Amino acid sequence: MLIITIGCSISCKKNTSVENETVTPHETHRLQYHFSPPAHWMNDPNGMVFYKGEYHLFYQYYPDSTVWGPMHWGHAVSKDLVHWEHLPIALYPDSLGYIFSGSAMVDWKNTSGLGTQTDPPLIAIYTYHDAVKAEKGDSTYQTQGLAFSNDAGRTWNKYEQNPIMKNPGIKDFRDPKVFWYEPQQKWIMSLAVYDHVRFYSSPDLKTWTLESEFGKTSGSHAGVWECPDLFPLRVEGSDTVKWILLLSINPGGPNGGSATQYFIGHFDGKTFTNENSDTTTIWLDGGRDNYAGVTWSDMPASDGRKIFMGWMSNWLYGQVVPTETWRSAMTIPRQLTLHKDTSGFRIHSNPVKELESLRDSEFSFQNDTLLTEMDLTSKIGFSPAQMEIILELEPDSVTSDIGLSISNSRGEEYRIGYNLESGQYYSDRTKAGKDTFSPEFAKPIVITQGNLREKNLRWHIFLDVASCEFFADNGAVVMTEIFFPNENYQQLKLYAKDGQVIIRKATFYNMKSIW
Repeated sequence: MLIITIGCSISCKKNTSVENETVTPHETHRLQYHFSPPAHWMNDPNGMVFYKGEYHLFYQYYPDSTVWGPMHWGHAVSKDLVHWEHLPIALYPDSLGYIFSGSAMVDWKNTSGLGTQTDPPLIAIYTYHDAVKAEKGDSTYQTQGLAFSNDAGRTWNKYEQNPIMKNPGIKDFRDPKVFWYEPQQKWIMSLAVYDHVRFYSSPDLKTWTLESEFGKTSGSHAGVWECPDLFPLRVEGSDTVKWILLLSINPGGPNGGSATQYFIGHFDGKTFTNENSDTTTIWLDGGRDNYAGVTWSDMPASDGRKIFMGWMSNWLYGQVVPTETWRSAMTIPRQLTLHKDTSGFRIHSNPVKELESLRDSEFSFQNDTLLTEMDLTSKIGFSPAQMEIILELEPDSVTSDIGLSISNSRGEEYRIGYNLESGQYYSDRTKAGKDTFSPEFAKPIVITQGNLREKNLRWHIFLDVASCEFFADNGAVVMTEIFFPNENYQQLKLYAKDGQVIIRKATFYNMKSIW
């Protein structure tokens, strides 16, 4: 009865909104240039679509608590991927269930008949989660629904004949990601089905035909598969195009809990073929706090980028992190590119150029020598708590370790760096601050394999109050980590072990707040 009562009360709150709520910018642990809701619970990004000059971001949202509950679609828009305008909740639970993850797209040809040729509709396709059925053990508790907007996403109407896809009797039947496949003039849906992905096709977004399945024996199966995203990417420096399938998994991440793997191969409009060994698992991010990320649809051809954003948390501890009025933020937007190296084809992730608009004060130097430790706190003149850093480092042949440390007067410290002896990057938050909220949070060093192809190291680092996003090896290595110091970090140091490091160039930017 409790689930029924909650579901009804939420679905009836049609005036519930976040557009008039304001972010409290100096609230403890509030990130200053990452998207977060003004209040309450948020997780997966959903329905990311570009339309009429706006980037739409929908997200899993519960407006009544700071922990997960009956899911809605929250909504925000941006003209620059940096500053966000909060809009009213887009989709509410109804008699078919909660509104779980999904995607949005522009129906340019009006195949659905829900708009016009001159004014095409925005379409959202999402998973319904019937909590009552789930509690009773009925395996058909997840179905797929459709909603449409004829006013650039400001208001949404649910399709009268929902669900558009019934459940054939499979648990974890969810997270549709839909795109238009131009060569065969049809829509393709990627759907997570417990331990694999199903691909469906449709002429009109309403009726769907199963085309194929992928993944029962591929990649990691240490957890449930979620949030697939299938798209083509051109290999940098060539005319070769490969198809990428992003796939989030929870639990089973390489460092515990949630993570995103990906596959590279070929798609012919019906079947995805993985070009790597079935036993190969490639992770998009080596850190612990980038999950359920997908890419924006309908990017203009004149832009051509594939832009990604993820939920910056982990289901191991996401509901208990020590924030007060809100929980969770999104990663910074990242451009995904495809490269070929000694390991084969690999995705590189790098921050979008739009973030440069937040650069404020700058400090830089070059051709200096790092021996043991260099305290930069007084030289830089602004706090590392809100900073972008670009480093070009040249270690000598005996240097065994290079890193960056941020700390505060309480002795709390976060470290990130590269161990040259093992060839591994690491992130160490064992002394970073609050950690009693979860025994899983402050486990020892996170490691991810580096690929030192050149003599110089180039690091691009974003620090934002309670998060670090680290990009190295031209974006081949990425680590995303959150932490919760008892006071903001104020000290910044570079360190080296054994040998010496030439700092070819170091640039530090104070980042403006988006609030």
